[in-house]
Amino acid sequence: MKKSLELVLTPQQAFGEGNFLHYIAHKLRLQKDEISHFHIVRRSIDSRQKIVVVRVQVDVLLHEQVPIPAAPPSKVPKVHNKPRVIIIGAGPAGLFAALELIQQGLKPIILERGKDVHERKYSIADLNRKQIVDEDSNYCFGEGGAGTFSDGKLYTRATKRGNVSDILMTFVAHGADPDILVDAHPHIGSDRLPGIIEHMREAIREAGGEVHFGIRLTDLALESDKITAVIDQRGNHHEGSAYLLATGHSAKDIYELLAAKGIEMEAKPFAMGIRVEHPQALIDQIQYHSKVRSTFLPAATYSVVSQVEGRGVFSFCMCPGGIIVPSASGPEQVVVNGMSNSKRNSPYANSGIVVSVEPSDLAAYASAGPLMGLKFQEHIEKLAFLAGGSCQRAPAQRLMDFLSDKQSTSIPDNSYHPGTTPYPIHQILPGFISSRLKQGFKDFEVKMKGFLTQEAVILGVESRTSSPVRIPRHPEKMHHLRIQNLYPCGEGSGYAGGIVSSAMDGDNVAKAIAAGNPKK
Repeated sequence: MKKSLELVLTPQQAFGEGNFLHYIAHKLRLQKDEISHFHIVRRSIDSRQKIVVVRVQVDVLLHEQVPIPAAPPSKVPKVHNKPRVIIIGAGPAGLFAALELIQQGLKPIILERGKDVHERKYSIADLNRKQIVDEDSNYCFGEGGAGTFSDGKLYTRATKRGNVSDILMTFVAHGADPDILVDAHPHIGSDRLPGIIEHMREAIREAGGEVHFGIRLTDLALESDKITAVIDQRGNHHEGSAYLLATGHSAKDIYELLAAKGIEMEAKPFAMGIRVEHPQALIDQIQYHSKVRSTFLPAATYSVVSQVEGRGVFSFCMCPGGIIVPSASGPEQVVVNGMSNSKRNSPYANSGIVVSVEPSDLAAYASAGPLMGLKFQEHIEKLAFLAGGSCQRAPAQRLMDFLSDKQSTSIPDNSYHPGTTPYPIHQILPGFISSRLKQGFKDFEVKMKGFLTQEAVILGVESRTSSPVRIPRHPEKMHHLRIQNLYPCGEGSGYAGGIVSSAMDGDNVAKAIAAGNPKK
């Protein structure tokens, strides 16, 4: 007999003792030996009431033989001599597409503009310590994509786009902690994700796929409604039966190339704002209703949303126990993002707080057509660069001063390594964003008493929440509406928003390619 039940445990019982068999037997009023097997399905922290509890969903098998484990997966196909599919970009969309193409009997050829994940660490160190921006290897570009060094969050609401469990299982198969299979908000951490990405790359190569670094797409060879080759910065032609475009949301040059080639694109909504940072101890106190966080509880997180004048104002990529990082991908721009390592043990908590932006807001940039959002981003990021005053220094303001339109005379200690410059950020952001942010912060104070504090600092700008451009594609066949063998994919093409949804989109597009591609 199979039963499903929920255990309501203390943090110590859930994360410290972990004696789930005892708690299951007690709840079912059975002896332990009457329980044949149990499986934890989901685990989540519930801090809605004054007493924080952990809810654990469990499937239990009673008085039955323990099921025989499923047979190991069949041998991975070897695709050395199979039809080639060119993948532009080695982020989650590109990597998961490559893994699925191999299963479908096709040979993936990944071309990545940035460095491999090991060498990419040095580029990021130079960005943080020396404020040197490598335009091809940074927090946005390089093996693993933007998610690799900006936290590795695996939570998604896009559950209808594919099987989230399959994506998580793939991460576990390549070295992720199995806890991500049951945690309500799974997270790998920027310290562990690089090793997992390396294992994925080697699995692709062992099966006969190829992964190349330092290869930047600069041109397309087109004949009628098909691509015959993609051309890199050295003039080399790369040919395949299909071309999967998974370049990420910051590939400005790719959008401009597509526009120059007459490939249809459209402006889409996105979001922009700032990144706010509090002491983690304050967020713990607010969320866990206690002055001191239990040693059995993780650093507290939060998710806030409000509607202000018809637009959403919401938290984005909240990083408990994290740091704020410089995410510029080119000269004369300042962009901030957040990340956490697996232990989430920084003394700070940060989150993007952003406002929805519609194409109708950008009349001043209408001459750029579908790239109007991109031009708006460029303008605001340039203003942030000028306000910072020196390379990657970020303009910063105390949160309470932002609400009062005051310039801060000092900035609290914070996690942003390149440094900050006091600046009235309300003078960088357009009025329709800054006014909504101010009201949104006031709304958040009602939900999280203590959120508005002189200890909080905001840094600008949080501008790369998602792509401002969508590349339309056939809803079933997944290829571009006009170019029959071009498959826009992932976050940069406007069809995903995060690691898991991008991975699912890559998987789905790979299946669509295989469905229309002979595997001889």
